[in-house]
Amino acid sequence: MKNKSFLVVCLLLVLTSTIQAMPSDKAALHERITRMTDAEKMARLETIKARVETIRDMDRSMLSRAERKELRKEVRSLNQEARAVGRGGVYISLGGILLIILILILIL
Repeated sequence: MKNKSFLVVCLLLVLTSTIQAMPSDKAALHERITRMTDAEKMARLETIKARVETIRDMDRSMLSRAERKELRKEVRSLNQEARAVGRGGVYISLGGILLIILILILIL
């Protein structure tokens, strides 16, 4: 019993240390996007849209399972990149909304 528990603890230790040691693609993507100008961001969004449209219009019935899987991965990564590039605007938290409502109630 001690050997099994020791093995499980060692296995968990190895798995958790490996996960933390892996580089994050999101950090690299965020760094690359912060270096882009607004014109480059808009151009990148257009190329992403064009690529997604070509994938959507593609006849996928003739593709193998591995090729379809690669296309799904590509679309997911393009979607993630488009969300990161298109971020902007104003985000208001729930506390901020409640504060604004209270101020409006007091004023009116």
